Amino acid sequence: MSGRLALHPMAVRIAHWLNAFAIGCMLTSGWGIYNASPIFGFRFPAWMTLGGWLGGSIAWHFAAMWLLVVNGLFYLGYGAASGHFRRRLLPLRARDVVADAASALRFRLPHHPGAYNAVQKLLYWGVMLLGVVVVLSGLAIWKPVQLEPLCNFFGGFDFAHKVHFAAMAGIAAFVVVHLALVAIVPKTLLPMLVGRGHTEGNVQ
Repeated sequence: MSGRLALHPMAVRIAHWLNAFAIGCMLTSGWGIYNASPIFGFRFPAWMTLGGWLGGSIAWHFAAMWLLVVNGLFYLGYGAASGHFRRRLLPLRARDVVADAASALRFRLPHHPGAYNAVQKLLYWGVMLLGVVVVLSGLAIWKPVQLEPLCNFFGGFDFAHKVHFAAMAGIAAFVVVHLALVAIVPKTLLPMLVGRGHTEGNVQ
């Protein structure tokens, strides 16, 4: 039965938008930090960076990092304690991911507001893992002496830089895909703002 039901609890919506702000700040300030000492043969355009100069980019980067960490811990705690992860992101089976990916490539994957398909579930678990990696690798290159065991875990200072960049690139790719899906299915945006939307069945 169709109806206008609650799709996203307020806690999820607040965490979502705080994460969006923090990740945006971290990406653009991180690109400013990268430009000061690039590890690959390119630089990001100045208009894509945040902070204006190296010191400003570092200040923005660390401020956004702590927001991301605190908000991320809140989201993980809420998701586990409330059953949100169990209801929305589980179960996750390889055969379902393959089937839904094949349907998506043929543009035949149906969309049900408030419910995630297997590919979306995999992407959400993946970006949460990347968030953990980007924070830990960032701490490793920030304090390589004080956090030597952590730095060594990532293969040393130089390789930790590459891990941090790769995790950042993965998060940026997720953001691009996420925004593209919102553009393709714009009706998914309003429920993330107001929490309610039209759906079929009862989505908890």
